[in-house]
Amino acid sequence: MLRTNASDLVEMAVSGTISQPALRYPGYVPDSGGLAVVLPGMAGVVYNVRVGDPAFGWAADHVEPGVSVAHSDEGSDFALHYLTCVGNEAVVTSGLARGAKGVVTGEHARILVAFSEETNALLNVGDTVQIRTHGRGSELLDYPHIELKKVGPRLLAAMRVEALDARRITVPVALELPVRIMGSGAELTSEYVDQDLMSGDRALMRELGVDQLRLGDLVAIRHADHHFGRGYREGAVSVALCIHGDSVMTGHGPGILTLMTCAEPCIEFTFDRRANLADYGLLDGELLDGGLEEAI
Repeated sequence: MLRTNASDLVEMAVSGTISQPALRYPGYVPDSGGLAVVLPGMAGVVYNVRVGDPAFGWAADHVEPGVSVAHSDEGSDFALHYLTCVGNEAVVTSGLARGAKGVVTGEHARILVAFSEETNALLNVGDTVQIRTHGRGSELLDYPHIELKKVGPRLLAAMRVEALDARRITVPVALELPVRIMGSGAELTSEYVDQDLMSGDRALMRELGVDQLRLGDLVAIRHADHHFGRGYREGAVSVALCIHGDSVMTGHGPGILTLMTCAEPCIEFTFDRRANLADYGLLDGELLDGGLEEAI
């Protein structure tokens, strides 16, 4: 385990509510072939799509696994986005599932949280969820040129990051994504929300093996510098997490959330299909079910 400043990080509570899905009238979204379609998409409680499931193949658009949490006040919602890190603990604080625990698995338009199936069955839109934020300001003390983003200490410990030498580290990932297929989200800061890959060319997705991408997979992108946005830089490397499913929209597809980035070729990676949140032990039953029995 690499040296970090975890003991110096502040843990703080933030809260939001489970979001109601919403559609813009008349509900139709044009796909990459010009066909207008109506599909379920973001927000709410998603019962049958979970971390570890395929990112492709669902009859949906930008489907978010698990539960989506937001706050109606803009400043409070920004606090949710900027302070919350993947791997943070969440707990339901109202409703039938009060006391049930979950784990943050990503950040999209809302914060994404995994709860057990038993908890999901008890949740209602509007229930409050409190997150114990931990990870903002994380550093690799011996590698200051490698910046950490949105990664909580629990996730970082599970990622099996290792030192190679005084400048380089290595991390297992499930897939490599070519920088040329990265699309919507390049205009956003990497401290806030994800970036979509462009999946409209299905033949290319099969050729690259990207159609095998799973929700929760760690991925690597060469020549992608995510320090102050998401741009091309020769030799840079970024590591990210797949957090939502495919999209029919041109320029969109499964979304990836930045976890670490370096402007130099100092992040090496190996391929391991187990490099997925579902295989890290963070979503084990006892972690997600804690407090549910007392709530019932």
